[in-house]
Amino acid sequence: MQEVSSLRDRVEVWEAITRRAHDALDLYGMAEDDPSMLTELEAEATALEAELDQREFDLAMSGPHDSAAAILSIHAGAGGTEAQDWAQMLLRMYLRWAEKHKFKTFITDETEGEEAGIKSVTVEINGPNAYGLLKAEKGVHRLVRLSPFDSNNRRHTSFAKVEVMPVLDKDIEIQIDPKDIEVEVFLSSGAGGQNVQKNQTAVRIRHLPTGMIVTSQNERSQTQNREMAMRVLRGRLYEMEQEKLAAEKAKLKGKIEDANFGSQIRSYVLHPYQMVKDLRTDVETGNTTAVLDGDIDMFIEAWLKSNLHDIDA
Repeated sequence: MQEVSSLRDRVEVWEAITRRAHDALDLYGMAEDDPSMLTELEAEATALEAELDQREFDLAMSGPHDSAAAILSIHAGAGGTEAQDWAQMLLRMYLRWAEKHKFKTFITDETEGEEAGIKSVTVEINGPNAYGLLKAEKGVHRLVRLSPFDSNNRRHTSFAKVEVMPVLDKDIEIQIDPKDIEVEVFLSSGAGGQNVQKNQTAVRIRHLPTGMIVTSQNERSQTQNREMAMRVLRGRLYEMEQEKLAAEKAKLKGKIEDANFGSQIRSYVLHPYQMVKDLRTDVETGNTTAVLDGDIDMFIEAWLKSNLHDIDA
């Protein structure tokens, strides 16, 4: 009965919008004879457009875990220091994006690069629809720029992979058999001196059936790190199942999606011109500084809308 009530509420919302649209059309017919009604008609058209935009966003956030917090991981691609610096730039971009949305962030695991940047990082991001929004960022991100690490000032292309998983409730369908995991504890990395971690509180978990490895070392205790690592593992296994379903659906539709590391979703070009372009939606902007400072909503919203259209098709 609760589900019926919820569905009824949704239907009533769309029926009300339909009635308003028909009324607006009637008002348009009357405005042809009475121009003084144009102001009222323009106001209603603006209000209807805003309502439709909001409802479209609600549809885009209707996935089973879209309202959940997100676990975002960034992995530097091949290219050494240049790629690791790019991974750190992406981390800053997402942290600034979260800050603009007043989301809370917590870095659960980070591996620094040898000279600069990071090899990988995992961040938990908490806020309304965090996973529903950030799932648009999954994929390979490509950077083209004059490398600050090249003494000859040559142009370099770097890649980094972004993974996004939902933070799942414990009763979600992803079940992990204790026999399928190996748990290893080790010393957390620290700055040294009196603050260095003397106990083995960091946790590394290997999922034997898939070979997947997750680590957590920024919590205070071994128990907390184990719980965090298991959350990340469950999220990644869930995403793996979702990708299998998507691949099967693509086969049924006669279209096979290439999901390998080289299939970038977005290009960030800083030289010889300034442009960020999303290759899935063709949305682009020349304000690369703003994008790298966290202004990525235009790309997220465009992908969500295009994904809705794909579902309709």
